[in-house]
Amino acid sequence: MLKSDFYYDLPEELIAQTPIEPRNHSRMLKVDRVTGELEHSHFYNLCDYLKKGDLLVMNDSRVLPARLFGIKDNTGAVVEFLLLEQKGDKFWETLVRPGKKAKPGAKFTFGDGRLKAEIVETVEGGNRIVKFECEGNFFTALEDVGQMPLPPYITEKLEDKERYQTVYSRELGSSAAPTAGLHFTKEMLEELQRKGINLAYVTLHVGLGTFRPVKEDNILDHKMHSEHYHMPKETADLINRTKANGGRVIAVGTTSCRTLESVATFYDKIDECEGYTDIFIYPGYKFKVLDGLITNFHLPESTLIMLVSAFMGYDNTMNAYKKAVEERYRFFSFGDAMLIL
Repeated sequence: MLKSDFYYDLPEELIAQTPIEPRNHSRMLKVDRVTGELEHSHFYNLCDYLKKGDLLVMNDSRVLPARLFGIKDNTGAVVEFLLLEQKGDKFWETLVRPGKKAKPGAKFTFGDGRLKAEIVETVEGGNRIVKFECEGNFFTALEDVGQMPLPPYITEKLEDKERYQTVYSRELGSSAAPTAGLHFTKEMLEELQRKGINLAYVTLHVGLGTFRPVKEDNILDHKMHSEHYHMPKETADLINRTKANGGRVIAVGTTSCRTLESVATFYDKIDECEGYTDIFIYPGYKFKVLDGLITNFHLPESTLIMLVSAFMGYDNTMNAYKKAVEERYRFFSFGDAMLIL
């Protein structure tokens, strides 16, 4: 199976640069995963496609304002830091650009001294282990001086940081938003519950590897990045109860999907657990939990479009993307949604 099999032509002007207001007024392409039949709608109509007893599983991870611009002591050079993963108290694995200015021992200041950092070591892949110091709480300082790590294809400034967070985000730790959830409003979640549709939450902290392109021609040679997940007991119980009662389990986003399928794959059942997953889902994968998926439109040749193809079939996927381009849907993180049932 080749990377080029998942290519589609996308005009640059269809890449959404800003979020839609209100959140749930984005368009939504509903796809029948068996027949491939398409229906054009809007996200605020989601309730019309769901049934009492269905379960929506959402990723409650919250995005760190993980992009920092530091001033190098002695030289005054400006260096960009991107926090990837906490490695203990005060220590973070970090992507630093330009790397040549960030050798072990180099020191930096952020936000007029609100944060300070020292490069401890260079690790495999060129990332740096960085020790941060600040007065008071580190995450409070980060909120003050950090910027949202928007994907590289978004070039416009985001005026409101909360628009790159879901309304239900609570577990701080992601380097990128679980963007399928950006379409929900609090009022819409309440409406879903009133109609008998259940809501449950998992946590998967999205790493920047989610933007890492597939470089190998044969997709089976691609190595997935690893991300931390948590399946709470109440969510596991709800999933098992939904299945027993004949309801549908619908993942909100590929991150929720990967969490559900990882747990089922690792443990042969859905139960409370946490750990790391590097599951790679591509056509031929047999889904163990998923009955439906809410997702955005993904980059050509990405692991995410491969996951969607695994769920609703390759031909159905490529046809849906072709139609979405023709109908001028908005693509990627701030773009429109797909509902696959």
